[in-house]
Amino acid sequence: MAVDSASDPAIPSEPVDVTIVAHDIGPVGGMERQLTHLITGLQRRGHDVTVIGRVCELPPGSGVRFHRVPGPGRPFLIAYPWFLLAGSIAVARRRRGVVQATGAIVLNQVDAIAVHYCQQVGGATSSRRTRLAGLYIRLVAILNRLGERLCYELSRRAVFVCVSEGVAEEMRHYYPRARERVLAIQNGVDVDAFAPGTRVQEAAALRERLGIAGQDLVAAFVGSEWERKGLEQAIAALAQAPGWTLLVAGSGDRERYERLAASLGVQESIRWLGVARDVPLVLAVADALVFPSTYEAFPLVALEAAAAGLPILATPVNGVRELVQDGRSGMLIERDPGSIAAALRRLGEDSQLRRSIGQAAREASLDYSWDRMVERHHELYQRLAGESDAGRRKGLRRR
Repeated sequence: MAVDSASDPAIPSEPVDVTIVAHDIGPVGGMERQLTHLITGLQRRGHDVTVIGRVCELPPGSGVRFHRVPGPGRPFLIAYPWFLLAGSIAVARRRRGVVQATGAIVLNQVDAIAVHYCQQVGGATSSRRTRLAGLYIRLVAILNRLGERLCYELSRRAVFVCVSEGVAEEMRHYYPRARERVLAIQNGVDVDAFAPGTRVQEAAALRERLGIAGQDLVAAFVGSEWERKGLEQAIAALAQAPGWTLLVAGSGDRERYERLAASLGVQESIRWLGVARDVPLVLAVADALVFPSTYEAFPLVALEAAAAGLPILATPVNGVRELVQDGRSGMLIERDPGSIAAALRRLGEDSQLRRSIGQAAREASLDYSWDRMVERHHELYQRLAGESDAGRRKGLRRR
């Protein structure tokens, strides 16, 4: 949906005011990092950016106007409706120019909604297997779906900006009345920060601290929501793929997965990093990414691993289908320990295959730069600002 602002007098040629509404913005989490780069990229292009949210951790000197929405971050059943109301009030009072909400999080009429997850498809998961946890997750899923339908119905004129073609198709299916207002702007990645060979000495030092021998191969698993993303299957695969160490970065029910690893006799082949703020360094240590998720919109870590020149072993979820050409720039796997282990063994036995797939993944990532992603948002916001100005002028003439 490219726009030529120079040829259309209704589209402003100058930067416009933009308001981004989100729960959290910062260096941890795929969506949070994506928003950070979008906001700083818009600011560099001269846009005056306002952020309305609960948490906003941007680089010093970003020049962004931040309005904090006070409130709890958890539990979700309290935090979500709280922000839905408090955030809506903040948007009504603080909005400037084009307004983009990050998902179904406010009740206001906005200009654009960034869709990082279709709740009608994805749902919620938990690694805690108790009746109470199961009930809680079902309630979370119900609230997510109801909130999504309510917010999307209230924003009848909004453009839905999906992070992958797969999510765009899901939106057209579940919200057919909005299908003409659905478009895809894929996630971006900092291809320079993740470039292969940029953190060699630091990666070697980290391997030494973690007790990983130089000849050992490392499979990275990055992300939280371990149940959905398939950590159980990745751990089980280690029992069938000797010579591989699994590096786990993220948060979850670690005790449960440690018990699983011990029962399989692979506890010595796992390194637990916790929440990682330096994802480029984590991937610089690795020889492959393992990502057997059940549902994704467009996993940023897959893009980052591709930019780092790593073979991607992933289930064919949204985004992965667009990024990975099976057997060339990665391997599409089943959510099954045997399938994961077979791919790991194949890579472990053939160093040339690892290099060729990693190089192809790096080449594929170059089509998803942050600059390209920011430029497409820049064009969209200019078009939306032009439509808003034209609508106001039309209303004045009617008066």
